[in-house]
Amino acid sequence: MKLYVVAGEASGDLHGSNMMNALLDESPEIQFRFWGGDRMKAIQPDGLAKHIKELAFMGFVEVIANLGTILKNISFCKKDIEAFQPDALVLVDYPGFNLRIAEWAKSKGIKVYYYISPSIWAWKESRVHKIKKVVDHMFVILPFEKAFYAKHNYEVQYVGNPLIDEIAKYKKENTSTELRSKYNLDVRPIIAVLPGSRKQEISKKLPIMLEALRGIDSHQIVVAGAPNLESSFYESISKDAHVVYGETYSVLANSDLAVVTSGTATLETALFKVPEVVCYKGNEVSYRIAKKLVKVDFISLVNLIMGREVVKELIQKECNPVQIRAEIDLLLNDSGYRKSMEDSYDELEEMLGGEGASKKVAQFLLKTI
Repeated sequence: MKLYVVAGEASGDLHGSNMMNALLDESPEIQFRFWGGDRMKAIQPDGLAKHIKELAFMGFVEVIANLGTILKNISFCKKDIEAFQPDALVLVDYPGFNLRIAEWAKSKGIKVYYYISPSIWAWKESRVHKIKKVVDHMFVILPFEKAFYAKHNYEVQYVGNPLIDEIAKYKKENTSTELRSKYNLDVRPIIAVLPGSRKQEISKKLPIMLEALRGIDSHQIVVAGAPNLESSFYESISKDAHVVYGETYSVLANSDLAVVTSGTATLETALFKVPEVVCYKGNEVSYRIAKKLVKVDFISLVNLIMGREVVKELIQKECNPVQIRAEIDLLLNDSGYRKSMEDSYDELEEMLGGEGASKKVAQFLLKTI
């Protein structure tokens, strides 16, 4: 069997690689051709068509500025799929790109599976009609998404959240950590800083995050660095903080608090039971456009899933050193506030269900292709 997989971001590389491994466990002869990162590349190095480090564009303005590159990538992807002649196409998140590929693939008679739904419940709800036409099977990972699609008469499979699997796997394999000795950290508790994986978002948010934490002598600051970015980039921003590359889970497992950019990392932090403050600051024009279009009350996955404010979200102008510091001080000094957040984390984990998301996706794919 031949499968073509398209993941365009670090989280897609993580979930795509787990899905690929689950498929190979069931059917070792599968041949993959894929867009992804180092995790997917490690499984079948010869199958890499395009690396995610060439694909990370976010925000309306940034996408327009890089439109020529994006259109070239779409053209290349279509030609590469035709040359590979897969039995099916598996698209992982990355909706702006992947929905275009899905529409084209469907017109060519290629079976289309989509793993991790686009956030059409947040904006562009009308996209559901396109998805119904061009996606044969959709796998969703957030509990409320199944009901959302049912409202539009489209049956999807809720497979659980793959982060449950990934974090459980990490904890099983890392009963004791060597993070402190490995990176020459002292005995003080750690405040983790998770500024994202793209240069543009890190450049905008990391200096603000670090300024907010300046002078907290009771803790040490550790930045979770993206493995695909060079150390010189971080050194130009974070001279006084430790930067640990490609070990976000080790950082979270050893942390007392966290300052986290919006996205998958907010949920990962919650599943490690680390109290957090969520920050988002983007291009002002992109933000104003998004604010008019987005229909949800929250930006963090934690609050979206729970349907209420569990973690504080500081967005755009509120994402400043003074307000971030105020929230950190509250988490440091108000034990009741902290415990309330931790109790909500337990409730969140129960809502997501147990392990096995990647295995469920793999088994469904093999049964239906």
